[in-house]
Amino acid sequence: TRVVAWLSLTLRSARSFCRARFAEGQSQGPLNPAAMENCTGPRAEERPREVPETTVTEGAAKIAFPSANEVFYNPVQEFNRDLTCAVITEFARMQLGAKGIQIKVPGEKDVQKVVVALSEQEEEKVELKESENPAPGDQPRTAIVGEICEEGLRVLEGLAASGLRSIRFAREVPGLQSVVANDASARAMDLMRRNVQLNDVAHLVQPSQADARMLMYQHQRVSERFDVIDLDPYGSPAPFLDAAVQAVSEGGLLCVTCTDMAVLAGNSGETCYSKYGAMALKSRACHEMALRIVLHSLDLRANCYQRFVVPLLSISADFYVRVFVRVFTGQAKVKASASKQALVFQCVGCGAFHLQRLGKASGAPGGRVKFSAACGPPVTPECEHCGQRHQLGGPIWAEPIHDLDFVGRVLEAVSTNPSRFHTSERIRGVLSVITEELPDVPLYYTLDQLSSTIHCNTPSLLQLRSALLHAGFRVSLSHACKNAVKTDAPASALWDIMRCWEKECPVKRERLSETSPAFHILSVEP
Repeated sequence: TRVVAWLSLTLRSARSFCRARFAEGQSQGPLNPAAMENCTGPRAEERPREVPETTVTEGAAKIAFPSANEVFYNPVQEFNRDLTCAVITEFARMQLGAKGIQIKVPGEKDVQKVVVALSEQEEEKVELKESENPAPGDQPRTAIVGEICEEGLRVLEGLAASGLRSIRFAREVPGLQSVVANDASARAMDLMRRNVQLNDVAHLVQPSQADARMLMYQHQRVSERFDVIDLDPYGSPAPFLDAAVQAVSEGGLLCVTCTDMAVLAGNSGETCYSKYGAMALKSRACHEMALRIVLHSLDLRANCYQRFVVPLLSISADFYVRVFVRVFTGQAKVKASASKQALVFQCVGCGAFHLQRLGKASGAPGGRVKFSAACGPPVTPECEHCGQRHQLGGPIWAEPIHDLDFVGRVLEAVSTNPSRFHTSERIRGVLSVITEELPDVPLYYTLDQLSSTIHCNTPSLLQLRSALLHAGFRVSLSHACKNAVKTDAPASALWDIMRCWEKECPVKRERLSETSPAFHILSVEP
């Protein structure tokens, strides 16, 4: 009874309070629904609904974006953006140099001096020439960071989000004519406009709100194509590749990032085929295979329009892969594309792999090249080393994935101007390893893969490399994996070396199953 009485008293008090509040609202007049929606009602001044913002400084750009991450910002991708700025700078140096235009990068020396031995008379002649003032028309044209270069590069960032990458291009890369920062989101568009004004690059960066595919399809005409197209989506770039290979200019640069590594690394081969036109395999060399699958997909799409790709730099880092390719047009060169692709036969037991080219290019009389179907397969139904079956993957790009001359120029530029980027040390390290990779050897083995197959201790990288070199084979590391061994030695030579290593660290044979790969491999004398 006491509880019921207390509840009735409480409800009576609540009703009285609600009536009083209602009467107070009526005395102030009815509220405007629009005012309520826009928070301009009687108590709106006490509760301002301002979205908190965060300001980030990266490179020479300063970016404001909502703290709630309505527009995505990933600090881990700073290495990606730094490397892209370095690559586009060298690409601009190469392209504008052919037009007689020099680019000036902050922090670089104005003149690269060459030390030569001169006689006293020659030194006097050089001093006289240096003292003379050249005529205004004889002075070379120079492209400076932040200024419009009328004959410079036209750049498109298809998925710009906050516009950070485009603004960094405008503030750090010389020799640009224009930068189009595009995104389909209206919120991103507003944010880009603010950031462009914040960084004072409105004369170079043009914010755009459109579907990236439609924008690129609208620039298929030769006179309207972009010299550089950068695609860095959240996930797979597959929906944008067809439009991108058509919208990039002749010899232009296409920069593509793929973050769907689970698909490219073999976790879902059928999904990889639907997106990239290739079956991915679960392999220790999955990161390099992912790069080669993306290059295959780009070349395949370009071939539809009598175009082909030439890789400049291909990198696997963190949780993504990034490729930089040039796109050219040529019906004769497109015919060679089939011979640049290969299927991969990989043993499910020992992991040994063999490549089977899709096409064959051979010399013909008169200096011509004859193209035909390749012959295969290169393996028997069962693996010759362990007796297990093979899986079939690919097609993948089987040609070199880097242009070592271009990589060397980027490396030299970053090394001589280390203060330009926050991640300069990492860029130098990655590019240094790439310059030492064997360019004509696709994929690689790993130390732990070889030793775990025969259940023995793992040799050091130095020991395995030394054994391969002493056997007369070439060997290198790979930037895609720290334990990788990239070599032109056949799988039989590798297993011979591992058999010799096992004699130093014997495996208990009685513990091995007679059907295991280890038993089959170790039952053969090296």
